[in-house]
Amino acid sequence: MKKRTTNNPRGRNKNVDEDRSKKSGFKTAGSFHKGSGKPGAKRGESKPFGDKPKRSGKSAPKRSMDGKIRLNRFLAQAGICSRREADVLIETGVVEVNKKIVTELGIRIDPQVDVVHYGGEKIKVEGYQYVLLNKPKDFITTSKDPQNRKTVMELISNACIERIYPVGRLDRNTLGLLLFTNDGMLAEKLTHPRNEINKTYQIEVDQTIQGGHMKLMQEGVELDDGFAKVDSIDYADNGTNKSGAVITLHSGRNRIVRRIFEHFDYKVKKLDRIQFASLTKKGLQRGTWRHLTAEEVAFLKSM
Repeated sequence: MKKRTTNNPRGRNKNVDEDRSKKSGFKTAGSFHKGSGKPGAKRGESKPFGDKPKRSGKSAPKRSMDGKIRLNRFLAQAGICSRREADVLIETGVVEVNKKIVTELGIRIDPQVDVVHYGGEKIKVEGYQYVLLNKPKDFITTSKDPQNRKTVMELISNACIERIYPVGRLDRNTLGLLLFTNDGMLAEKLTHPRNEINKTYQIEVDQTIQGGHMKLMQEGVELDDGFAKVDSIDYADNGTNKSGAVITLHSGRNRIVRRIFEHFDYKVKKLDRIQFASLTKKGLQRGTWRHLTAEEVAFLKSM
């Protein structure tokens, strides 16, 4: 029997069969189907990006007059996955509505009446939470580590009672801003490559950064997994620190900043994400977290 697979921006494929036995949160970099301009487009078709529906900012999914919403949207709003990934789960037969397996795409449910199960657990849309962490070193961005290493979930364990997941990933030795939420739609928006969400890092390396190398980083370099470039780069500390730099880029590929510098034989001593989208570290001490304001959430959704 042929296994269904989902696309992964990192270049790897992951069998959807794994979802039969393991419930997932957000994938750290997101897994998305290519070929359609917007979620809900039929395969082989593309919808324009221009006219995006306005979001109300309320915690519950937007519904029609009869109170029903699409099942894939319900799963996304519950923080299970993106809407496109939800379509794959539905087709695979791992989602139940009122104790019956559903494989038909486009089915609509009433969240107040219908009972949805995935992975053997009842799914419900919780109140949305948005938590920003200033991640310290030696913490892994994962919900659970089989090697029992420290994870970022330990740092935000008392932030809220809802299940929240990291949006994107910072590797173990990288410091800085990491957002957590159970808002699946916003998480997809902030991690999907087409939206080009900016991230800004401050880096320290083992030697003076050559101006010629900085120029090449802006023009782009060829890495093992393809072409990569930074949007902007300047010396740190207002230009006085030649072994440090502030870099902005929109790529979310694994360890992308480290690999760009390693391409020029620099050894990274410290890497700190100081801005994610419109969010900054202002007033947020290392290892601490805070809830986003309503204004910050609204701005992220409008990006």
